[in-house]
Amino acid sequence: MVRPYRFHPNPETAADNSFQRTSVGRADNEVAAAARVEFDRAVEALQRVGVTVHVIDDSPLPDKPDAVFPNNWMSTHHDGRVALYPMYSEARRGERRRDIIEKLSDSYRITEVTDYSEYEKRGQYLEGTGSLVLDHRHKIAYASLSRRTHPEPLARFCGDFDYEPVVFTAGSRGGKPVYHTNVVMCIGSGLALVALKMIPDKRERELVRSRLLASGRTLIELEEEQVASYAGNAIELHDARNTALLVMSAKAVPVLTRAQRKVIDRRAQIVPLELSTIELAGGSARCMLATIHLPAK
Repeated sequence: MVRPYRFHPNPETAADNSFQRTSVGRADNEVAAAARVEFDRAVEALQRVGVTVHVIDDSPLPDKPDAVFPNNWMSTHHDGRVALYPMYSEARRGERRRDIIEKLSDSYRITEVTDYSEYEKRGQYLEGTGSLVLDHRHKIAYASLSRRTHPEPLARFCGDFDYEPVVFTAGSRGGKPVYHTNVVMCIGSGLALVALKMIPDKRERELVRSRLLASGRTLIELEEEQVASYAGNAIELHDARNTALLVMSAKAVPVLTRAQRKVIDRRAQIVPLELSTIELAGGSARCMLATIHLPAK
């Protein structure tokens, strides 16, 4: 997790991120300070339930308003490889920090770093595990195409890392594509939360449904209104005893139905994070967590 320095809603990402909000009436330094408080409380909440958290401080320069969302520029893998991704916003490209990779190498074995940032020169983007919702067990990469999820770097990643792509386009009722796949779906060990109704193409919708069911997961179908409260932007983590922890925005918990809660509670413990300031930038709990799958040294 990257502790933000100059956090504020990024104007370069506002055009296609319908979740993003402006901080009307609040000075930038006030917003950044509030974001840091939320971040620290989120780290403490995760540590209380037994999650190991590596905290890296954002560097003062260059200005990186979205540095709190490291999952978009990097992913780590069980074979020791790390992938670096092409970012749509120029203001976000400075988030790719080799010193963070080097720090991780103190505790984990890193065998190779694969850098896809060259695609930025072609105007083709793939924003990490925002664009990709990865089923590591079955080696499936779910990806909703958008301005930030281009099929060419997607195909390259899947070829390099041996993932099968399951490609679709999800959008709002108004027809606007969602900016990232991870706002409409979350895959856990036994659960999958997914807004199937937001996939308008019937063939694509049934493909996603069938692949998730074939993987042995119980589906929780989300409504668009629940997605708007970040119910899809969740992530399953585990403590040292391998207890499943479903980490999500505190805003998402009250919009879950009683039936949905019952299914989740059988499979995982919900860990709510209060992120109202950080969510002004259009991302929530899942976006803040770059999960470590690397083998320990």
